[in-house]
Amino acid sequence: MLHLLYYLKEVSRSPPSENEYVAIEYISDNLFENRVGAEAFGHGCNLQGSMGAGIAKSFKERYPQMYEEYRRRCKAQPRQFNLGDSFLWKEEGKPWVFNLGTQEHYWRTRASYEAIEASLEKMKRQADEESIRMVAIPQIGTGYGRLSWKKVRTIIERIFDDWSGMLYVYEKYVPGNTGKINRVIPN
Repeated sequence: MLHLLYYLKEVSRSPPSENEYVAIEYISDNLFENRVGAEAFGHGCNLQGSMGAGIAKSFKERYPQMYEEYRRRCKAQPRQFNLGDSFLWKEEGKPWVFNLGTQEHYWRTRASYEAIEASLEKMKRQADEESIRMVAIPQIGTGYGRLSWKKVRTIIERIFDDWSGMLYVYEKYVPGNTGKINRVIPN
């Protein structure tokens, strides 16, 4: 079991050195302000082509062309975005986005642990293939996906524990630009 320590630290964070390597860091902040300098974001998606609520709505507003491609893939026959998929959107001048197929419907069904695990595995593999070293994600599958954060966190830790990159997990949304973030660092 990890012992966690909360503290405030200035945001000037570069990728970890080999001597102090920690693959996952839990923080409280606004994901989109990206004060950690993530090269890519990831978030859970339903397979209906809808980003109308929660953090998905913010992704839709910030990446309208990504949303159109995501929607096209969901509506294609046969569907081109499925449970367990990771669809990487690349946009010049912005962090890229991993769209993770975690939930069949947006209100009728929960996300699934199996889909979260499969999509995170694919995200990790794609990040390695694209030389992405820093990724930031919210608590996927726990909002509108209605899953247990404790169980999802265990999946994340199992998949990314040995990753050579850095995964920032936003455990709590903090609005505003304070210049500081609350970091949760394992002992």
